[in-house]
Amino acid sequence: MATDTHRAIEAVWRIEAPRLVAGLTRLVRDLGTAEELAQDALVAALEQWPAEGVPGNPGAWLMTTAKRRAIDQIRRNETFRRKVDEIGRTLEDSTPDIGVAVAEDDGIGDDLLRLVFVACHPVLSTEARAALTLRLLGGLTTDEIARAFLVPEPTVAQRIVRAKKTLANARVPFEVPQGGELAARLGSVLEVVYLIFNEGYSATAGDDWMRPALCEDALRLGRILARLAPREPEVHGLVALMEIQASRAAARTGPGGEPILLADQNRARWDQLLIRRGLAALERAEAVGDKPGPYVLQAAIAAVHARARRFEDTDWERIAQLYEQLAQAMPSPVVELNRAVALSMAFGPETGLELLDQLMAVPALQNYHLLPSVRGDFLARLGRADEARLEFERAASLTRNERERKLLLDRAAAM
Repeated sequence: MATDTHRAIEAVWRIEAPRLVAGLTRLVRDLGTAEELAQDALVAALEQWPAEGVPGNPGAWLMTTAKRRAIDQIRRNETFRRKVDEIGRTLEDSTPDIGVAVAEDDGIGDDLLRLVFVACHPVLSTEARAALTLRLLGGLTTDEIARAFLVPEPTVAQRIVRAKKTLANARVPFEVPQGGELAARLGSVLEVVYLIFNEGYSATAGDDWMRPALCEDALRLGRILARLAPREPEVHGLVALMEIQASRAAARTGPGGEPILLADQNRARWDQLLIRRGLAALERAEAVGDKPGPYVLQAAIAAVHARARRFEDTDWERIAQLYEQLAQAMPSPVVELNRAVALSMAFGPETGLELLDQLMAVPALQNYHLLPSVRGDFLARLGRADEARLEFERAASLTRNERERKLLLDRAAAM
């Protein structure tokens, strides 16, 4: 029973932690303090829920507990004595009874969105902004963030600690920026939102292939951003990309949660409403922009897949062309890896393998499991089964996702 309760607490924490930290930051106006209070609430849940049972509304329970601890902390801290009456009264008035849902603000005042802009403040480096937001809003561990950025875990941990100190010292306000400042900070925010979505779409670690709650949070934030910046093509491009990718969610896993690759998916299970929304967002992006940016190009690639009724109908030559443009707009080893896949599908595995072999020496891809996975696929299609098996086994040894590891080992065994 205790083990089941701990599993439930872990699941609840994954979902509620970002909202909890965001709501607490709005109240106490300090990011570090908010995260500490959220952690205190988690400890309280670990202590009480195994004996008392999981409450009917665990998110409200955590928020209530954290707010009460905030009041106690303020009253104990001499430096905040002058603020006790004002902040304490605000906290008590806004504290819901346990079991009562905490209302969410779906408008521009969304606490999660405010938290994104705080974490993406210009006083931080781009890398620190992304790492901090993924930690706070995505609920990711430093290890998961490190794998997303292809950098060592200690590097990410240092970025997060320094980022919190920098924000505290700069007294960054908890608000959505306006005017020119909003436009200047959009690029970093879009990067972070998409990284959150990607972690939900293909989890880097754990027992699940997908983490749908992260996809939903990223989509909601993206849609809010589109309302905030309707003339920004890259905002609509990112929304289009996420909508179309999210449309495949039901077809990406089997009954037991096992991964289903794109070529084997039942496209009748793709969500046509999300596809239509994505295509409409792509049209808006193309209408307000001249030269397509990275997100618009990626959305255009996703649209090619979405329009193909069968995998065999996919216009791979068009996808290869779009990846060529993307490689110029956003050069990166991962883009080149994806371009190799497109070339292999359009012109044969030999063409893709030629580009892939050039990427084997790229330091950032040395421990990236998708490189040997893709190479194994190319070799299998060329009939080089023994070499393909070794590549799939190497890929399996590098991934931290259990579902993906099993998939790769099954492919190795099939060789």
